[in-house]
Amino acid sequence: MTDGLPNPQRAFAFLTIAIALTMAVLDSAIVNVALPTIAKYLHASPADTIWVVNAYQLAITISLLPLASLGDSVGYRHVYWSGLAVFTGASLVCALSTSLPMLALARVAQGFGAAGIMSVNIALVRFIYPQAQLGRGVGNVALVVAVASAAGPSVGAAILSVATWHWLFLVNVPLGAVALIVAARTLPRTPASGHRLDLLSVLLNALTFGLLIVGVDQIGKSGGFGTALAAFAVAAIAGMWLTRRELAQRHPLLPIDLLRLPVFALSMATSINSFAAQALAYVALPFYFEDALHRSEATTGLLMTPWPLAIALIAPIAGRLADRRPPGKLASIGLLVLASGLALTAALPDKPSAADIVWRLALCGLGFGFFQSPNNKLIISSAPRERSGGASGIQSTGRLVGQSLGTAAMAAIFSLAASRQTEIALALAAGLSLVGSVAGALR
Repeated sequence: MTDGLPNPQRAFAFLTIAIALTMAVLDSAIVNVALPTIAKYLHASPADTIWVVNAYQLAITISLLPLASLGDSVGYRHVYWSGLAVFTGASLVCALSTSLPMLALARVAQGFGAAGIMSVNIALVRFIYPQAQLGRGVGNVALVVAVASAAGPSVGAAILSVATWHWLFLVNVPLGAVALIVAARTLPRTPASGHRLDLLSVLLNALTFGLLIVGVDQIGKSGGFGTALAAFAVAAIAGMWLTRRELAQRHPLLPIDLLRLPVFALSMATSINSFAAQALAYVALPFYFEDALHRSEATTGLLMTPWPLAIALIAPIAGRLADRRPPGKLASIGLLVLASGLALTAALPDKPSAADIVWRLALCGLGFGFFQSPNNKLIISSAPRERSGGASGIQSTGRLVGQSLGTAAMAAIFSLAASRQTEIALALAAGLSLVGSVAGALR
């Protein structure tokens, strides 16, 4: 098989990856800004309107692994293109929605489309870039995700300042149409195993990860602890059943075969740790800025920006270094830097200046970005080429699981700690990063 695509086909193939990923990541963030406006327009309560966000997130979570497995079966190009088409069409339906149930259902469809994009994007990068430049390709993906994450709230606010909330979704339609045309002409054709999806495994996967997210969501709600425990219990049972079932499968939906590889398993463990640490900081810091330091929402947004901007700066550089240096060592260094940045942030003075905050969060972002590109290269390159879909799917699922665990830990801290909640959260995040660095060094 050809080692990567020639230019300019490679550049255009990555362009369609970048456009689709940007839309999927932006839609996870920009809609939050418009929730009050959407609630008023659709005459819905704020609590009910949250489903505009939850429906999208749940759909992504339960469908990532099945769609990654489908990519191994029919080819990653087909799953990616179909996911992009569904996402684009669902965006139009979102914009035309006249009721909250209609919008929530359209967001479910949009989430399934986003999962089609996210589940196999790293697998496609493996076939777009030559093996010697895989780190560069993975670093470019990290750059796109970081920039889209950083720009999300600002883009949402900018659109709402000149147009109605419908345009948050309508902007995806022309972008998606262009990406579909470019993708049809440039994305590589990849091997297809032809195996059939095990529908029972798909159901167990949905129960496991769907109820995990529901449980995390309930932890932070008044009177929701019992519901959270029940959700976690059923998720654990479904997860054990899924694992036992997958052990006997030749083409497992949950990639047990890949998790048996020490390098792959350790890379996934460090990835989950890093995203849990990031989620702890991302949830704790805005409360600290607004409640303890009495900064405005706009100032809080600006103070959080150095983290993703630093990721965008360092991720492509780390990816290129990973093509020439041992990626495991680079990833461990990145987590050490992240742990240092989090510990320094936890030790902020009582009345910190903006500069005190900015350089510490920039250090966190540099560490996180320096870790992600080499670690993701290890995840995808340690799997056989024909199992790239499974590796890509579990990588994305690990990110969601890590973020969910971090969010759950922060909710527990809010409930149990009467004071110094931010310091506790950041200290825990630093500890998780340090443990991840040690685990990564074992590679």
